[in-house]
Amino acid sequence: MASKGSPAVELEVGDKTVRISNPDRVYFPARGETKLDLANYYLSVGDGIVRALRDRPCMLHRFPTGVEGEKVHQKRVPRGAPDWLETVRIHFPRWNRTADELCVTELASVLWAVQMSTVEFHPWNSRRADTERPDEWRIDLDPMPQASFAAIRRTAHTAHEVLDELGIRGFPKTSGGDGLHVYVRIEPRWEFGEVRRAAFAFAREIERRMPQEVTTTWWRKDRDPEAVFVDYNQNARDHTIASAYSVRGNPEATVSAPIEWGEIDDVEPGDMTIATVPERFALLGDLHAQIDDTAYSLDTLLEWADRDEQAPPESSEGTDGDAD
Repeated sequence: MASKGSPAVELEVGDKTVRISNPDRVYFPARGETKLDLANYYLSVGDGIVRALRDRPCMLHRFPTGVEGEKVHQKRVPRGAPDWLETVRIHFPRWNRTADELCVTELASVLWAVQMSTVEFHPWNSRRADTERPDEWRIDLDPMPQASFAAIRRTAHTAHEVLDELGIRGFPKTSGGDGLHVYVRIEPRWEFGEVRRAAFAFAREIERRMPQEVTTTWWRKDRDPEAVFVDYNQNARDHTIASAYSVRGNPEATVSAPIEWGEIDDVEPGDMTIATVPERFALLGDLHAQIDDTAYSLDTLLEWADRDEQAPPESSEGTDGDAD
């Protein structure tokens, strides 16, 4: 472990200079990657991480002493941030408070966050032009404790099948943990509640096709421990998950990495790390580069939601904030 007195380094990022203090501090003990290694990783996937975060309110998961130390969830950009850093003001009705959250517009913003000990980037699924109308629908395939990754793979194939039937292109990625995510660009016509309804209708359709392996049961205690939970609630307001190319706060420095649909049967999430993803990015480029090309409608899914609500299943949704 380097001392606190490790000399700072300066990184040229576009037309900005970002100072990285304590560059030799070990953040990820499995292989010994440092704070500077983390900064260089984000430089190596610059186009990808900026595309994933651009113009979105962003929560920062900070680890001031490395990932085995304290974790800080930070919404507000602190005083003293550089004047070129962009933010967006978010109102939180539950507490009647506001927060000026980081709004990435360039790679220097990402490196500033790394200097602030950020490892994970958790953006909203809306952008600052209208923070109350999402332009991204997130499909989160979340394994219960005894679910195999093979079950995640099978669920992903079914999700792909349903998306194809809807005429929608989804962009898959590893979660950096045990699950998979699929992102879809949508027209920013609906508020969070409607996007969540559409996501729930999609999740129910997967559950219908895979009733032995997939669940939409709200309460964790009531779920089959071997099931895959399609977590539609990740589309609720102020719910965030790690972005594409975000490093995760674990000793192995895994990455939430974009993949192709054809890789679903072969991908091993633990193989995607800050040690391996830069070479992959250099070879393949950003596999989510076309995500902004087409924005899709949720009309059909909302029709499914209306249908389902007229004949609700036995399990109910519960209320926000009461699940894992």
